[in-house]
Amino acid sequence: MRYLPAVAALSLSLQGCTLHGAPSYEIFGAYFPLWLLSAVVGLVGALIAHRIFVSTGWALIVPLQLSVCLAIGLTVAVLFWLSGTGQLL
Repeated sequence: MRYLPAVAALSLSLQGCTLHGAPSYEIFGAYFPLWLLSAVVGLVGALIAHRIFVSTGWALIVPLQLSVCLAIGLTVAVLFWLSGTGQLL
């Protein structure tokens, strides 16, 4: 009986770990979490931005290309995350 308050306090901290609340998608029979898909989509977005910079010649003009492509990839990943969780209007 004396452990009941401690167990109750610890169980309250696990309220965010429910299975139905985790945004995940079934791809090829396996469930992937949304954060993993967002990272992959962001990486692809950064690579596409880099290829656009090289093909248009902007690579010679734009300084700090790594930072710019990283920012574009992060923006794409966040927008994908927000659209996947339903928070993007």
